[in-house]
Amino acid sequence: GCDLSVHNGVVNFAMLKTATDFAILRAGYGRYASQKDDRFETNYQGCEANGIPKGAYWYSYAMSEDEARQEAQACLECVKGKRFEYPIYFDIEEAKQFALGKAKVSAIIKAFCDVMENAGYWVGVYTGASNFSTHVTDEIKNRYAVWVAHRGVNAPSFNGPYGMWQYTDKGMLNGVQGNVDLN
Repeated sequence: GCDLSVHNGVVNFAMLKTATDFAILRAGYGRYASQKDDRFETNYQGCEANGIPKGAYWYSYAMSEDEARQEAQACLECVKGKRFEYPIYFDIEEAKQFALGKAKVSAIIKAFCDVMENAGYWVGVYTGASNFSTHVTDEIKNRYAVWVAHRGVNAPSFNGPYGMWQYTDKGMLNGVQGNVDLN
């Protein structure tokens, strides 16, 4: 599968359908619905029209549980009325977030995921393999779907179950101009 955002430009979904089994779409980022990814609606409709199973992700800048809940509310506004075959992932990557420590990072993840689950969505967490190991509690890793990023290796260095592995950000697929993340 692949993950798509505004950074991938215009996608030919009829061609992509022959090249991928699923797509994870960036719904947006931050605390406001106005931060919806500029290509989310188009990417969602392209997947729907071409029978490509999809999930979504929300890129986080949250530094507290309250900010994570605000991000979840923004995400809910953007995905309202849409259906997904894959989880909606909380994408946590910022060094300043990890500097808060394992307990705080895990509380932030839980705050976002609780709001999304209470709204009826299947949720998960996306981050790098080393971040999962050092900054996310086992409770979180065992509770939610795990999408682990570890590029350029034969297998992720992650001790635990995961549902998806992002193995490159330099993939090539029919229908996408330039590099695309592959999972």
